[in-house]
Amino acid sequence: MKSADRGILSEHDLKKTSNKMVYGLMVGVIVIMVFSMLYPILMTMFNGLKSNQEVNSFPPHFFPQEWHFGNLKDAMKYMDLPVFLRNTLYIFAGNMLMTLIVLGMSSFSISRMNVPYKSAFYFFFLMTLFIPATSYMVPNFVNLKELGLLNQYAAFWLPAGANTFYFLLLKNFFDGIHPEIFEAARIDGASEPRSFFSIAVPLSVPIFATLAIFIFSTAWNDWYWPSLVMHSEQKYTLATAIYKYVINVKALNTNIKFAILFIVSLPPILVFLVFQKFIMRGVALSAVKG
Repeated sequence: MKSADRGILSEHDLKKTSNKMVYGLMVGVIVIMVFSMLYPILMTMFNGLKSNQEVNSFPPHFFPQEWHFGNLKDAMKYMDLPVFLRNTLYIFAGNMLMTLIVLGMSSFSISRMNVPYKSAFYFFFLMTLFIPATSYMVPNFVNLKELGLLNQYAAFWLPAGANTFYFLLLKNFFDGIHPEIFEAARIDGASEPRSFFSIAVPLSVPIFATLAIFIFSTAWNDWYWPSLVMHSEQKYTLATAIYKYVINVKALNTNIKFAILFIVSLPPILVFLVFQKFIMRGVALSAVKG
């Protein structure tokens, strides 16, 4: 029989009163954390399945006294969620492609090619992390306006190719790949772009999967920047549409608002549950070295 892996505390350690108290405290903290994370999601779901009168009643009830599953159908009819979902996925796909090609090839160049002053470039990119994002929001908007890219998806795709954090993650991941692999490819006559697409990219699936989760989360949750760039309702992202048509609308019943918010919260939760292993694995493998 295969023995179980030994944890921090063995069965003998747990017999001590002091260890039991510490262990119980740790479990209690974990339970509180789990409850604090699940409570908003469950409250949104249950409020979305209540009648509007029950949602606004006092004292509030956690579980619905009457289940109104028709609220979910009414929520889908209230706004054209598939269109806004499509716009959000367009932005995600473009940002992911820019990350793969622009940031991937640039970080690969700094990591594996003999680029002059590459250490200076690396520390320059590192210093830009200390610049607040709000300080270059206005210059970005002015540049996009001068280029005629407002109300265009390219307004999201172009800035995605200048994400310093993703660049550093990719660069440090490429640093961990054994250089002998690329040297053997060069001996066989492979060019640098072919080494990148044929060797580096397949070996970097964990970090690209991690970045895909980050990019998807950003595209899904960001509402302020899309509301500035996109002026056509047909090009609103899902978060912008939720803010304009749900959060700021007072005539909409509260239970329908909760139903819409619950439906919108499901996709990122499912994406995280499916790909959560890539987050810790990718960040650990590409951690910035001191």
